[in-house]
Amino acid sequence: MGNWGGERGEAQGGGRQGRDGLRTVVGLMSGTSMDGIDAALLRTDGRERVEPLAFVTVPYDDGFRARLRGCLGGKGAVEQAADQAVHQVERELTDAHAGAVRRLLAEAGCAAADVDLIGFHGQTIHHAPEERRTLQIGDGARLAGATGIAVVNDFRSADVAAGGQGAPLVPLFHRALAHGLPRPLGILNIGGVANVTWIGPEPQDGLGEAAVVACDTGPGNALIDDWMLRHGLGRFDAGGALAAAGRVDEAALAALLAHPYFDRPAPKSLDRDAFDPAPVTGLSTADGAATLTAFTAEAVVRVVRHLPAPPVRWLVCGGGRRNATLMAMLADRLGVAVESADGVGWDGDALEAQAFGYLAVRSRLGLPLSLPATTGVPSPMTGGRFHPVR
Repeated sequence: MGNWGGERGEAQGGGRQGRDGLRTVVGLMSGTSMDGIDAALLRTDGRERVEPLAFVTVPYDDGFRARLRGCLGGKGAVEQAADQAVHQVERELTDAHAGAVRRLLAEAGCAAADVDLIGFHGQTIHHAPEERRTLQIGDGARLAGATGIAVVNDFRSADVAAGGQGAPLVPLFHRALAHGLPRPLGILNIGGVANVTWIGPEPQDGLGEAAVVACDTGPGNALIDDWMLRHGLGRFDAGGALAAAGRVDEAALAALLAHPYFDRPAPKSLDRDAFDPAPVTGLSTADGAATLTAFTAEAVVRVVRHLPAPPVRWLVCGGGRRNATLMAMLADRLGVAVESADGVGWDGDALEAQAFGYLAVRSRLGLPLSLPATTGVPSPMTGGRFHPVR
């Protein structure tokens, strides 16, 4: 696999390497917030070079979002995989991703024939690494047939089967982007679940790569979003306005933070529904939103003691960076600079989708997608399943 290109690579798909060593790829992400599909077009060598080209978000309609939520919880991975209702949702999900690819390419003025590969994350519906189980729905072969572009999907299974957490998988992409930024650097992605990538100083001799440590910090937007939905107040707390109007209930916050997850060292990962929001039951809608927002922020603070050194700067990506109340809580509780990743020229909405395009190239090159310090896998681990165009 390391010799990706030439006659063999062309036959397998995705072998049109440019003279500059870059390939044109699409990355697709449907995260734990389940709000829609992020689709990114980029050129990358799967190592140090990344050139973003275009990005779109395609929201799910309310009916499909409800059906997708219905695939979560209540069953183990084996039962879910055999569930016909899940299979129907998987077909819908895959076809929606094909539509997102077509829209992305149309807006970018790019033909499918000019794209080497799609990195297709799919939708996580079950994640229990302690049981060596993780399940992302999304039919890679169906997507390849619908788009006419070879696909890599199923990025997490090999890591989990080997004893890793299977998440987060974006750290090596973060490291590729972070050259020249102050270190140690914390990159915080706040989706439904929040995760951190810690990047250490550049090697002084210019050889090798900077150390990287990663883990899920705890809840991101999921508990806040669920609180809003439960009270008929929309799908999310826009700008953190409701939380800003409330008061943090310290007793409820302490009960939430008593979860044993926060004492575990990195690397570690979570399922979307790992935390029981019962401690906020009975609070006003504003106080509940404020307390759950503080829970997300304090979970990040709790992870700092598990990192090799406190970051001197935090860059925040994902939808949570638009929650002004959450960003203010993070800055206050971390006591160092906390800013949107957009401030350094990154697209904070596009990063995860870009990452899976980047990881698809690494998969085809046989390069690691995860490391012992990012997922706890015993040794650097590649992964992904390849689906050529038939």
